[in-house]
Amino acid sequence: MRVVLFGFQTWGHKTLQTLVDSRHDVVAVVTHPVSEQAYESIWSDSVEDLARNHGIEVYLAKRPDKALEERLQLWAPDIIVANNWRTWLPPEIFAMPPHGTVNLHDSLLPAFTGFSPVIWALISGAAETGLTAHRMDGELDTGDVITQRAVPIGPRDTSTDLVEATIDLIPEVLLDALESIENGTATWTPQDLTKRTFFHKRHESDSCIDWTWPAEDLDRLVRAMSDPYPNAYTFHKGRKLRIITAHVSDGIYGGTPGRIFIREGAGMVIVSGPDAHRGTNHGLVIDRVRTESGDDVDALDYFVTGGGYLTPTA
Repeated sequence: MRVVLFGFQTWGHKTLQTLVDSRHDVVAVVTHPVSEQAYESIWSDSVEDLARNHGIEVYLAKRPDKALEERLQLWAPDIIVANNWRTWLPPEIFAMPPHGTVNLHDSLLPAFTGFSPVIWALISGAAETGLTAHRMDGELDTGDVITQRAVPIGPRDTSTDLVEATIDLIPEVLLDALESIENGTATWTPQDLTKRTFFHKRHESDSCIDWTWPAEDLDRLVRAMSDPYPNAYTFHKGRKLRIITAHVSDGIYGGTPGRIFIREGAGMVIVSGPDAHRGTNHGLVIDRVRTESGDDVDALDYFVTGGGYLTPTA
């Protein structure tokens, strides 16, 4: 089939490479200009560079416009494939090709619609994430599903692990979807939108640690904000301190959330959780931190003794 790709970052790059390696004809690529926004400057394999290296026409746009609609008519694709296109596409574009537009979304829709789905899935305690190919419609990630593949979320997985796992699913999911569409065997399954969960874009402030969260939730937050993402952070003596690795304590610790308490194993216990004064919670054991100067330090080298507090503000 004649395909136009709308894609950006590593997700779009992997999708384009899959199409280039397939028997389909990529007639053009639409991608965004390079961005310095925190969540767009990582996982930043260039769709533009890959397309130009293969002699594929490239159209750069922050959002679609009339000129893009006119160009799309000239390209005359059989189908549009979208992956990590960051702005809304109007029906004049997504419904233009005979087979419409197939979007790849890295969750098991209708769960985790919207932004940063892998990060939110890990933070929320979901048992799995995955990749969905669905028909694009006028809303965000709500169109009929053609195929899905799941990735289990393990007890020590990070978002980095899970993003890599879902990116690895792109060739299988995309080519399965395109083959069934082309040969007329595709089964389009409407989403049960009563089960839809819709998450907003993440901001760095969303990674600020609230020590009243249970330690289990904080452990997931730290793993969700693994490098290269902006790490989970707190403040110690007025200075920002990023938490690189941590885990839930073996022991039960009580007191005031955020208290730097006592060493357990090779880490430092921080009192955490709701009603911590009742002494029924596990703490979060910090294993390794990153200072404002960018130095990574073992927790017991940074916290020489217990005492004092970690706080959400300087």
